[in-house]
Amino acid sequence: MGFWKKVLIDTILFIALAGLFAGTGMFYISSAWMALLASFVLAILNVLVKPILVILSLPINILTLGLFSIVINGVMLELTSLFVGSGSFSFSSFWSALLIAIIMSICNTLITDHQENSY
Repeated sequence: MGFWKKVLIDTILFIALAGLFAGTGMFYISSAWMALLASFVLAILNVLVKPILVILSLPINILTLGLFSIVINGVMLELTSLFVGSGSFSFSSFWSALLIAIIMSICNTLITDHQENSY
């Protein structure tokens, strides 16, 4: 999947998940532009920071049979919130970031599988 296509899909997912969790206060995005900025920052962090975190956490990732990668995805979302700004893109706790990371991983997997099988 191309870089800009992934950014667009993550933007749509951020907007949809912010609407889904609007009443709970778990996840907040101030506007669609902030969702676009957050997905761009997340994509950059996934390219630059995530490989380092994966290598550093390799022993625990092997022990948990890869489940620790979900925690890394939650950390990446928290870092995105830190860089974008907590007033415009925020999570109420790390657990809510972890839940959003799980949902986004499932959605991205479904979308990627659908694109690969459509040709």
